[in-house]
Amino acid sequence: MRYGVEVLPPFVLASARYLIAGPIMLALSAIFKLKMRPSAQEWRRLAIIGVLMLGCGNTSVMWAEQYIPSGLAALLVASIPLYAALIEAVLPQGEGLPVQGWIGIFIGFAGMVFLLWPKLRQGLHGDSREIIAAFVTLVGTLCWTAASVISRRSTIRISGVASAGWQMVIGGLFNLGMMLVSGGYHGAQWGMKAWGSIFYLVVFGSLITYTAYIYLLDNVAVSKVATYAYINPVIAVILGVIFVHERFVAVECVGMGATLLAVFLVTSSKMKSGKANVVDEDMAVRQQA
Repeated sequence: MRYGVEVLPPFVLASARYLIAGPIMLALSAIFKLKMRPSAQEWRRLAIIGVLMLGCGNTSVMWAEQYIPSGLAALLVASIPLYAALIEAVLPQGEGLPVQGWIGIFIGFAGMVFLLWPKLRQGLHGDSREIIAAFVTLVGTLCWTAASVISRRSTIRISGVASAGWQMVIGGLFNLGMMLVSGGYHGAQWGMKAWGSIFYLVVFGSLITYTAYIYLLDNVAVSKVATYAYINPVIAVILGVIFVHERFVAVECVGMGATLLAVFLVTSSKMKSGKANVVDEDMAVRQQA
């Protein structure tokens, strides 16, 4: 994303990404004869999830990375597990976290601060646009989390591949509309960096990672799935060491250790109630029978 927005406006990058990846997913569904025709009710749910998650959530981060460093964006996105736990805690039949899970969430957020602190100190300049971009990222992160909860609590009977594909198409069309309305297509520089960014986001960001995310939402509590937001910065730091020859500093090691501990605490905690527990109970009854 960071490299892409240097040469392409955010809505151009987002619409291109999803309008390429979505049809590919639908084509794969057709080739493998997977169920891919949503009902009217499923269309509404897919539209809400696609707009909130991909149209608002993901694109807000793309837009914000024009003004704030990637480290700060990653730190703000790391609020997803906290959002998810809070939303589930107040919803009826919500998948509430036990004390161990809450401890893990706060340790993880503290770990993000330690992990990204060197980059944050270098990257902030007191520009008012940074404050606006940070606020937009937090709002977009809330949209992403809300869509994740809706997806988790919705029954969509088409295949996960087709569901992800339709959501990408809807998200891509939403971004295309935003691009046309705002005039956000000016300044695009189509070159190797632009196409390389789109290729990477299509293959690794959409076809692989987003599909896996949608699959996990159907099988794992949102609060646990959301811990991916803690892992991304860890991977970024490691890749920086390997490819850019950056050096570890002590505070980053502390942050990485805290992050891994947080993910373990959250993912190993047992949910208090919710969809996952109902499924587990049904399986237990069948096994006993």
